[in-house]
Amino acid sequence: MNIENAKAQMRKGFLEMITLLIISGKEAYPSDILKTLKENHLIVVEGTMYPLLTRMKNANYLGYNWQESLSGPPRKYYYITDEGRNFLNELLDDWRSLNNVVKSISDDSLQIEQK
Repeated sequence: MNIENAKAQMRKGFLEMITLLIISGKEAYPSDILKTLKENHLIVVEGTMYPLLTRMKNANYLGYNWQESLSGPPRKYYYITDEGRNFLNELLDDWRSLNNVVKSISDDSLQIEQK
């Protein structure tokens, strides 16, 4: 198995949750979401972000508002809906549970190696 492919698949799996986390803090324009991801060393291209936002909007996890722009046409800013917030909370609960499993197994493995 290719390590880069495995890492890419792992990042893809978290992208929906991370995007909802970003938007849960405040309304966000797609390029601002991409910038936040990049600043946190998670590189995502527009061709991945826009379909993801559309899927989450169609699932009623996100809504959007049009806002006037000083430099061009109006921009679509996304916000999280109540359904999206509930979905995010479920994802976060599952993430915490999975993280605990990884930590527990990792800690057990390290103790065995040290013996």
